[in-house]
Amino acid sequence: MSLGSKGRGRRFTVARTVREMVARVIYAGDWPARALDRWGRARVETVRHQIAAGRAARPPLRIGFISDLHVGPLTPTRLLEAAFARLAAEAPDVLVLGGDYVFLEATAAKADLIARLVAGVPAATKVAVLGNHDLWTDHALIEAALERGGARVLVNRTLRLPPPHDDVALVGLDDPWTGEPDPDRAFAEAAGAAVRIAVVHAPEGYPFVRDRGAALMLCGHTHGGQIAAPQGPVVVHGHLGRRWPAGLYHVDGLPLFVSRGIGAVEIPLRLYAPPDVGIFTIA
Repeated sequence: MSLGSKGRGRRFTVARTVREMVARVIYAGDWPARALDRWGRARVETVRHQIAAGRAARPPLRIGFISDLHVGPLTPTRLLEAAFARLAAEAPDVLVLGGDYVFLEATAAKADLIARLVAGVPAATKVAVLGNHDLWTDHALIEAALERGGARVLVNRTLRLPPPHDDVALVGLDDPWTGEPDPDRAFAEAAGAAVRIAVVHAPEGYPFVRDRGAALMLCGHTHGGQIAAPQGPVVVHGHLGRRWPAGLYHVDGLPLFVSRGIGAVEIPLRLYAPPDVGIFTIA
């Protein structure tokens, strides 16, 4: 295995290389995911929030948000299917996917599963951003899978919604950890939109969204710590991730939501950080 990222992602360190090599050996055959599929619980929380965006003359917009699937040796397929079944039952107007679709390398089998899961949600519009784990592997394979599922991948781009929600623009930024966010380009494409909703993989994307008139920022990455105590996460990577580990925060007038995501990395365990999907009503 070569040192460095297989994709365009930065910060793929020697330590990261060693950890992934060890994980491939320890979790060979995806045995943790298989065991959890058989004996584990497919527990997913649905988190709901109302966001006031001054859209009184428009019908409410319902957004479903899911992040950090981490398809791979530590995430049972049954859990992923349960999460997407929750979203499908909600039938949101828009499905937003927040990145980190795989753990370890992207493969054709993982891509097929991602495409199937995304295609199963009956949303008129689907968009996705990429996360650090995606950019460390064959991200083109992941992007193609998302597109097969009906999602448009936004890398520093904006998508304006069709009527009756054509006052809303979805602004997708590149991963702030390993990619190259370009907020000037992305938000320029949102000019004229009364409501701007920013999507970026991690809370570290906040400086790129701040003061740009966003009505909401959606992100994931933290897993809520993945391993937490009853009073909160034990370890969360990143300065802003530690400040905003999971849930809805109001930061200088900007509602910022951090999902705990669905899957796991490093170890096949979550404690006091259950997987979640978000449903947002923008009115």
